[in-house]
Amino acid sequence: MLIFSFRQLASRVGRPFTVHACRPSQPKHCDVWHRQYGSQAKINKDTIDLYRQQYVRDSWTNLTPKVLSHLDRNLHLQRNHPLSIVREKIVKYFYGAYLSPRGNPLFSVYDNLSPVVSVEQNFDQLLIPADHPSRAKSDCYYVNKDYLLRAHTTAHQVELIQAGLDNFLVVGDVYRRDEIDATHYPVFHQLDAVRIVHQDKLFERNPELKIHETHYKTHLSNGSPTTGTSSPLADCIDQHKQPCHTLEAVKLCEHEMKKILVGMVQKLFGQDIQYRWVDGYFPFTQPSWELEIYFNGSWLEILGCGITRNEILERAGVQNSIAYAFGVGLERLAMILFDIPDIRLFWSTDSGFLNQFRDDRIVKYKPISSYPQCSNDLSFWLPEGMPADQFALNDFYDIVRSVGGDIIEQVTLIDRFTHPKTGKSSLCFRIVYRHMERTLTQAEVNVVHAKISSELVASYNVSIR
Repeated sequence: MLIFSFRQLASRVGRPFTVHACRPSQPKHCDVWHRQYGSQAKINKDTIDLYRQQYVRDSWTNLTPKVLSHLDRNLHLQRNHPLSIVREKIVKYFYGAYLSPRGNPLFSVYDNLSPVVSVEQNFDQLLIPADHPSRAKSDCYYVNKDYLLRAHTTAHQVELIQAGLDNFLVVGDVYRRDEIDATHYPVFHQLDAVRIVHQDKLFERNPELKIHETHYKTHLSNGSPTTGTSSPLADCIDQHKQPCHTLEAVKLCEHEMKKILVGMVQKLFGQDIQYRWVDGYFPFTQPSWELEIYFNGSWLEILGCGITRNEILERAGVQNSIAYAFGVGLERLAMILFDIPDIRLFWSTDSGFLNQFRDDRIVKYKPISSYPQCSNDLSFWLPEGMPADQFALNDFYDIVRSVGGDIIEQVTLIDRFTHPKTGKSSLCFRIVYRHMERTLTQAEVNVVHAKISSELVASYNVSIR
């Protein structure tokens, strides 16, 4: 659900601008079923209100108050925030890397689009197979069966292309259900980019060359657990190019893309940074690569990229063109650049954290203080007949986050056990608690731990051991 018309913006292609979508405030409600989370979310008994749109709850609805409380925080737009500093550096790099004949930046930026998107936007338009694991209810935050909080900023790609845009960046918060540790959080931030090059520009000096082969057949795939495809023909497509593209077109586009992305990484990390390209797989690009840098003695993936699938361009109404796209996580870059050890720190409102970052400079984070951990184990029997591998770990993580909030540092599954006589299965988790701004007492932790146990019993009918 996008809350302004991209068609109205298409005429501005070629001029630098940043789009800030409007998000009007809504009245607060105080009764038990009208709980307000953030400025644009309201959970009712049978419906959910998000950005002046009402959605009917169904069996797919799995939004939590904790996740909804992060709506409209917009850390990537908060002045002097580490994520905003990284965003600004990448945007400025692209503004300088691509200029029109008049000297104006070609790329436009969209950094405040509504995070509520349709299943079609998030998956179908990007050729993500119907049974791809990324669609699972255990992996995404669904409003209902038709809508979800975007799992990647790529979800806006097709609609922007349909609007006539051919060089753009999309930045925003994305939402995924995941494990709990220092590098994972249910809300993080991505920057996505698309550049479309038309026939006359790509082969301006060699008009006899073409982007597309004279004869080709497109193979759309429906997905499989191993390769992401189910079509034997699609599985045979190699990493060199799509069947529709000429080798000359792919190599020119690949060369430009890799040159630009290496330049971006060098701009962020310095000219001497070691890097390498690794073949990858993404449903919406082919061929695909991941760019890795050498950091702290090991290779670390920084971004994913590739040549956009021609089917996506054709369905968006783009003809006789080739495109590249890439996506990068802002938290991953910022944690390296600023030496920030825990992803929860990005959400801190403590001035001791925020005041360390100023004037678009990369500085190393200095810990405010080191507060001790508290850890408690939680062991429980699953309902009779439920094997341990059928219990969705992300369901447990959501309960822990919803009750404990950001004092939860890490959750680890430390034991699985099946009773030899009764056949009942048991799981044991170790929950590590640590407040980022003060010392937690064991008594405080015990209260939260007990609430987690109670919520787990109420929600999943388990028995605490």
